[in-house]
Amino acid sequence: MFIRDSVTVVALGAVSLVTDVSSEMVTAVLPLYLVLGLGLSPLQFGFLDGLFNGATALVRLLGGRLADRGGGRHRTVAGAGYLLSALSRLGLLLAGGAAGGIAAALAADRLGKGVRTAPRDAMITLSAPPEALGRAFGVHRAMDTTGALLGPLVAFAVLWATADAYDAVFVVSFATGLLGVLVLVLFVPGGAVPAATVPRSAPEPARSAAPAAVAAPKPARPRHRVLRDPVFRRVTAAAALLGAATIGDSFLYLLLQRGLDLSPALFPLLPLGAAACYLLLAVPAGRIADRTGRRTPFLLGHGALLAAYLTLLAPLGPLTAVLVLVLLGVFYAATDGVLMALAGPVLPADGRAGGLAVLQTGQALARLVGAAGFGVAWTWWGPRPALVAAALALAAALAAAWKILPGRNDT
Repeated sequence: MFIRDSVTVVALGAVSLVTDVSSEMVTAVLPLYLVLGLGLSPLQFGFLDGLFNGATALVRLLGGRLADRGGGRHRTVAGAGYLLSALSRLGLLLAGGAAGGIAAALAADRLGKGVRTAPRDAMITLSAPPEALGRAFGVHRAMDTTGALLGPLVAFAVLWATADAYDAVFVVSFATGLLGVLVLVLFVPGGAVPAATVPRSAPEPARSAAPAAVAAPKPARPRHRVLRDPVFRRVTAAAALLGAATIGDSFLYLLLQRGLDLSPALFPLLPLGAAACYLLLAVPAGRIADRTGRRTPFLLGHGALLAAYLTLLAPLGPLTAVLVLVLLGVFYAATDGVLMALAGPVLPADGRAGGLAVLQTGQALARLVGAAGFGVAWTWWGPRPALVAAALALAAALAAAWKILPGRNDT
């Protein structure tokens, strides 16, 4: 059954792969371009980046709302988001060194990303059978991460070939982003989701341990009542609680760099290590979630993140650093797509994009709070006491989420 419905999933994965090559090209060179090329201070760059990342989380609500209105608009809204992000690369090229133009281009990129995320994930949940959603999201996230790995490599290849011409990176990124939009238009089905892909009732597989994760979509109801569903509220609350107890990947990489006394030139390799592990494990983690229920892998993924925190408290060496990166990859493989697969079938088909947008926004804002809190703790207490506090907070959040997340008898 998954094979029959996988065309949309693979097509969306291809769109995300190409788009991530485009976006990660810019992400890889943007700090160098703004700080070294244009002379912005790290504080100015950090303020801009943090501001627009926070705005992305809120814009997701708009994308979900627009996609649900009128029915069958998921591809249109997602396409508008992808196109806006592509055009933002052209904005960076035309902005030159003007701070206002750069800020507008960054805002357009984040706006596009925020608008497209919930409709895209809703299309995945509406295109794959409920019992195969974990695998579907695993395939999509694996392809997405492939693009994230290729993007920096393409950017540095362009810089090497053009003698550090940042404009060339923006041009290639713009063209690649447009290619992603073209793939969406040509290969992702438009219009309303066929009724066959949105079953009204489906028996839960006997091997599943989490009916809430694989139950059939609930009957349609007014969109403003989506958050009144007690199961969805519990999933959202658990995701936000766990998000508030995470400290942000950048801090983990900084702790590794300090512990290993790693050269700044090698620092960009750390995210690639975690991303490679995520790429390898995304599909197997999704398959396991489909077979065992999605609640337990989601929680175990956060357990892997807790293990990464504890590993950072031990004396660091090459092997322990690799272990931290592997654990971080396991965390994302077991939680990112799995959370969408856990929540999607709980929502009615006509309110799915909006519901997923609420979930994603709550989690993103909670993570921003967690990262900011860890930054304050690091400043006041130092890195080690702050990490101990973060580990304790995550352990407490895991215990609470174990109670909050819906189980077998909750639906």
